[in-house]
Formats: sequence, structure tokens, C-alpha cells
Amino acid sequence: MTTASADSHEQDEHRERRELGRLLPPPPHPGLPPGRLGTTREFLLNEIDRSHRPSAPAARRRVRLVLTAVAATAAAVAVVVATQGSGAPGERTPPATAASVQLLDRVAQAAYARPQAQPRAGQYTYVRTVGHSTSLSERSDGSMQRDTITQNREDWTPVDGDRPGLQRSSGGDRQTPALHGGTLNSPTYAFLAGLPTDPQALLKRIYADADLNHGPGSGSTTGPDQEAFTTIGDLLRSSVAPPRVSAALYRAAGRIPGVVTVDDAVDAAGRHGVAVARVHGGERSEWIFDRRSLRLLGERTVLLEDGPWGRAGDEVTSIAVVGRGIVDAAGQTPGARSNS
Repeated sequence: MTTASADSHEQDEHRERRELGRLLPPPPHPGLPPGRLGTTREFLLNEIDRSHRPSAPAARRRVRLVLTAVAATAAAVAVVVATQGSGAPGERTPPATAASVQLLDRVAQAAYARPQAQPRAGQYTYVRTVGHSTSLSERSDGSMQRDTITQNREDWTPVDGDRPGLQRSSGGDRQTPALHGGTLNSPTYAFLAGLPTDPQALLKRIYADADLNHGPGSGSTTGPDQEAFTTIGDLLRSSVAPPRVSAALYRAAGRIPGVVTVDDAVDAAGRHGVAVARVHGGERSEWIFDRRSLRLLGERTVLLEDGPWGRAGDEVTSIAVVGRGIVDAAGQTPGARSNS
């Protein structure tokens, strides 16, 4: 990298960090409640412990240290950001931007501290989403027709996957097959609870699957980096995970090359937020977060260029998470009492 390009890159990093500080307001109180303070201290100690572990040889990974402030405690943590270098063949993608790493780290801290009841055997995870997607079909005259498909649904998944689940949509109720433990593509709470909580180890697990199905020789045009980003987004949006695992998933995403921030994004429920995103194939995939709570609001994919799917700026998909929790029975919603 030349001196001029290095200076330009550094200026871009400073500008993006300033923008992130403007987009995310400071905490509403000067200090944290006692319970949150203890959780944050635990999070920081875990970070310090990880930062002192022996690292891999420099030839195997590119490492950057990003200082991120925890405003309520005025503590700084050194976050190691390692890029995988496993994008699509011939693709040289820059590492995640400093602002996206900082945002994802703050989101991880919020997810880590968010209270969640420990599910019991026999219970179900519940996720309710609303939104739409775009379908493309060929007319009889050879022209292409675009249609918008509503994607409102509720999903009940047994925490251990030992029996069928339930999916409810405008088309009615549908029994879903037992997952028998679960996978990255069809996770259960028990499966997610068994994933590594070290971000680097977790990302290695995700990339192993992405490389297998989207690496060199697979015939896929997606590439492992984009597939890893998509996999993490699907896990965070459509399932319920232990707080430690959710935090690790967010921090792992900050190690994927090409991740950036988006100043303002709107989910399918009309809620505005700040987003982290990744561009691939003329589309930008965005994860949208509430600016204050840092809770995941939803996900959308936006076209960056005109094509058969629409014009630049059009949404191809937009899904908002409007309900999530642990319930006793399929068909029950959080807060409702079981009749059993």
C-alpha cells in the first residue's frame, strides 16, 4: 500500500468512527445498574483474557487492534480483528471497517447483558417475523415479471429438536419436521448452546461449512465470506440463542472481510436504525439495529444497480423481527399462560 493510499484509508477510518459516534447516542444514564455493571465487567474480563492468549502466526492471518470504549464504565478493550481471506476466487476484499467492528462489539455487549430465561426440556423457542421478498418469473412473451411475496410468519421450534415444530403463516399452520439436534442451517436452542463462544473458534466453524459448499471447486458464485455473513445473519434473525452465543456471533461477524456500516436503514415494520452490511453481486445485505437498545430489528437486501430484480435502491427482501422468546407449547406466545 502506498503512503498516499494508506493516508486515505486512515482518513476514511477516522471519518467513519466519527459518524458512528454521531449515529449511536451515549447511554441515557451516567452509570449502569448494579446487575448490568457486573455483566459488563465479566464481558471485559473475558476480552482481556482472550487478548492475552497466544495468537496464530502472522503469516496465517492479518491482525488489527481496535480500541472500543464502553461508555458507562469508561473502560477500553483491545479487540483483535482477524480476516479470514477466503472470499470468492480472485476476490480481494478489505477487512471489516473499524466502525462496523465497533458497532458489532457494542451490539455484542448489549446481547451478552440482555436477560434471558434458561429454557427447560420440552419448551419451544418462538420467533415472529413480518416482511416481504421478491420473486421473479418469466412471462409467456419472454419478459420477466416481479412479484412481492408476503413473509409474515411465526415459528415454534423445540429447544432440543426431538419432536416436530410448528410454523404459522397466512397459509395456515404447518407442522415442521423434528430437527434431531439441529445444524447451522436448521438450528435448535440446544445446538446453538453447544457452539463455541470464542468468536474466532465460532467463525472457524462457520467457515468450515461455508468453504465446503461455497469454496473453490463448489461451483458457487456466493463465496465463503458472503455465505458466512448470511449464515450468521440467519442464525441471529430466525432463532433464539443463549446470550453468550449471540454475543460471539456478532463479534465473529466483525472478522468477515467487507463488512461496513449504513447510516440509516428501515426494517419491514417501518423502524429506522443503524446497520452493518456487506455488498455482494450488486446487492447490499443489511442487519438493522435499534440505535439505543442495540437490539436486532431486522434484515433487508437492497439492490445497488439496475437489473431484472428491480432498480437500484429497491428492496429484494425485508424481514423484521417483532416477537421472540421461550414458551411452553407450540402455538403459545411469550407472556401467554399455558392451559396445561
